[in-house]
Amino acid sequence: MSTEEKPAAAPRSLAEALRARDDAGLAGLLRSRPDLVTPVPADLTQLATRAGTRASVVRALERLDRFTTQTAQALAVAADPAPYDELLGLLAGDEGDPAVSAALPGAVRTLREQALLWGDDDRLRLVRTARELLSPSPQHPSPTGLGPTVREATAGMSPGRIQEIVTTVGLPSTHDSVSAVTALTGLFTDRARMAALLAEVPPESVEVLERLVWGPPYGQVTADPATRLRRLLDRGLLLPTAPGTVVLPREVALHLRGGRAHRTTEPVPPPVEAAATHRPQVVDATAAGQAYTALATVEELLKDWNEGGPAVLRSGGLSVRDLKRTAVALDVPETVAAFWVELAYAAGLVASDGEADERYAATPAYDTWLERPAAERWATLAAAWLAATRTPGLVGGRDAKDHTLAALGPGLDRSAAPEVRRRVLALLAELPEGAAPDSGSVSERLRWERPPRPAGGAAGSGSVAGGAGEGDDLRSRLARWTLAEAEMLGVTGRGALSAHGRAVLGLPGPKAPAGRAVPGPGTALGTGTSTGTGPGTGPGSASQSGSASEPGATGPGDRLPVHHHRSPVPHPSSPASPPFSSALTALTPAEQAAASSSAARLLAPLLPEPLDHVLLQADLTAVAPGPLQRPLADMLGVLADVESKGGATVYRFTPGSVRRALDSGRAAADLHAFLAAHSRTPVPQPLTYLIDDVARRHGHLRVGAASAYVRCDDDAVLNEILADKRAAGLGLRRLAPTVLAAQADPAGLLEGLRRMGFAPAAESAEGDVLITRADARRTPPRTAPEPVPEGPPVPDDTLLAAAIRAVRAGDLAATAPRRTTAGETDGPGAGSGALPRTGAAETLATLQAAVLTGEALWIGHVNAEGVAGRRVIAPVRVEGGFVTAYDHTADEVRTYPLHRITGVAELADEES
Repeated sequence: MSTEEKPAAAPRSLAEALRARDDAGLAGLLRSRPDLVTPVPADLTQLATRAGTRASVVRALERLDRFTTQTAQALAVAADPAPYDELLGLLAGDEGDPAVSAALPGAVRTLREQALLWGDDDRLRLVRTARELLSPSPQHPSPTGLGPTVREATAGMSPGRIQEIVTTVGLPSTHDSVSAVTALTGLFTDRARMAALLAEVPPESVEVLERLVWGPPYGQVTADPATRLRRLLDRGLLLPTAPGTVVLPREVALHLRGGRAHRTTEPVPPPVEAAATHRPQVVDATAAGQAYTALATVEELLKDWNEGGPAVLRSGGLSVRDLKRTAVALDVPETVAAFWVELAYAAGLVASDGEADERYAATPAYDTWLERPAAERWATLAAAWLAATRTPGLVGGRDAKDHTLAALGPGLDRSAAPEVRRRVLALLAELPEGAAPDSGSVSERLRWERPPRPAGGAAGSGSVAGGAGEGDDLRSRLARWTLAEAEMLGVTGRGALSAHGRAVLGLPGPKAPAGRAVPGPGTALGTGTSTGTGPGTGPGSASQSGSASEPGATGPGDRLPVHHHRSPVPHPSSPASPPFSSALTALTPAEQAAASSSAARLLAPLLPEPLDHVLLQADLTAVAPGPLQRPLADMLGVLADVESKGGATVYRFTPGSVRRALDSGRAAADLHAFLAAHSRTPVPQPLTYLIDDVARRHGHLRVGAASAYVRCDDDAVLNEILADKRAAGLGLRRLAPTVLAAQADPAGLLEGLRRMGFAPAAESAEGDVLITRADARRTPPRTAPEPVPEGPPVPDDTLLAAAIRAVRAGDLAATAPRRTTAGETDGPGAGSGALPRTGAAETLATLQAAVLTGEALWIGHVNAEGVAGRRVIAPVRVEGGFVTAYDHTADEVRTYPLHRITGVAELADEES
């Protein structure tokens, strides 16, 4: 007998193709199509079945780039199975295309890795569901614009009519329709003979064919067609499909197209063009300025909502009126205000308070956030923005029920948002350092990487058409919003990715590899996911085995002591993968924390240092020439009103602002000391007089609850109040020389007296002055909103390793042959999946013998729920009515009661 290893047989099904993969190949499949791993398949046959279901195939096709999608579409109109050369001809045409030839091996490899394609290069097969989705039909035309084949179009045609066409084109008549259709197909696929046939047709008839050649291939004719149409019908160049409808056969269309399945094949992704280039230092400084503005804006927003923000709509979210008020308070457009509100919500800094009169307010996490350094606070906002699925750009739009989408309301989650944000920023990272992209080229690149669904496309068919629907799709809008939001947040500066923006994504710094210079300004990038090929790539290399020792060829399962099969598909990292592909997937919490820490370290030196002083001026204003330290900013925010913001902030002192400081428990002496300690200029005399004057009158009047009362030691002041017409609405009456009672509540009475120019102070029931703080309201502890995932989550390495081990073990149990007993040699299911049936004595004896020999056995087993199944076990011990064995199906040691075992059978010898 020869000792040479026999070549591996070609797979006969997708299950066999998966069975030939190594663990790295299965891990790559489950990682790219995570829906296949939930729940974990019992064996590889079940995995192959699940991979061919319509929902899973549609999801996988939607995630392909444009050229890989075009490859799948070409396979759907090719023969089944199709050789690699035929596929190459459909994509490159008769004249060939070097770019297509270089990119096609990568596209085929991607389809194989995702279990959408199986078979060797001489027998490529799309999975059946994918072929059904992409093949042309009258109800769902193919994205290629091709129609049915001659065989399909003539399926319902009479044999006599077929023979007439064969005779007209000069072919010998045949004895049956099958051979006639075969001869006609051979004529239409022969370039020389087809050219001669078309030369016999007048130009006006050829013009009809050219109108149908790129699709749609169907046309309408009358009962008595014109001569130019009759010539085409007589020669089979147009074939009737229904009364009044004709179709251009696929073979004819391909000849007229020069063999191309698509009018435009796009093997290379469109480049991302650099619209402008700036010095990296300018980019980082500009982004740092934007980051500082972002922090100031979020703080101002939450300070405005400190004492209780706007009410929550009954349907959830902010009302249009409250959003406008917030926009006015922040001095930004409403769309920008919606972004800041949503960003604070995503970071867990604002939430609804959950009260009966539900309102938005800052959360306790906001106070913790305020105490952190500025750079760390920015990193928290940036990380929350990257991971958020809520999309502020949708605010003000309409949902499917024609309801307005409100900020902080339902309906704003878009699962694709985090992926698009990371991909857009990764594309920016691929540009030369300091280069700002052209937004149109970014959108074009995203549309190539994930072709949009055509408007109104049928689910499952139109959704995978690709190339159509180049309008304002969601991903293009997300890309535009990402560029604008990144600039506002300070991730980018002047449109270019900053150093701290790159760090928060977890990307390495911009360093040129050895032997290659960094591209200069204006250089276009054109790297893609399936365009690159290295030495050895070609038609045959796509099906060659990959060694588990090669870089990138190992997976979590390869570290397990199970099954290292030779894979027909290599699974190393493609050389054409984007250099920053790590940014496409969300980071783990630990990775994001490390990235945020790195970004904070890079940003911190670029932010201005907080100041401990202001400049007081004689016009009752104070100028803060930069950001202030937290205690100084908080106190100054109570003592004065912000008049203008910018590089320097101007505060104005007013009687109302001074009274606000006195209401918070400060005395006049405290205010004088505070200003003297923090002013680089002498305290102006008008400001000293203002504080003393307000303090002298502050608390002279006392307001309490009667419903409400006013008391004052100076009855002349009370007489003045009663005489004032503005007090008529308060319902005041004198109870004593120094006490007035009011019909208004204490809060209304306080506000009314302040409008009249007095400075009353509220007091408690015991007569003590009530101190009011500016930072009063907080929600109960709230967690930040969880992002809404797009489909099942990508499994981690631990889950992948366990899933692959379980699938391998289940497949071993499902495919292991067993010996047949004499009584079942001729029975149905002999040696197949039927449960073994043996008597109790024979079962016990066989198990005891297997313990001595160490052999594995088939057993039939009924579990506690009464469900029967088959297991492959290696018995270790038989005692006490139980058998302890290593269960190959579950890949663990288990114990089975003997009374639940229906029978045993020995495994067949592998040599047989």
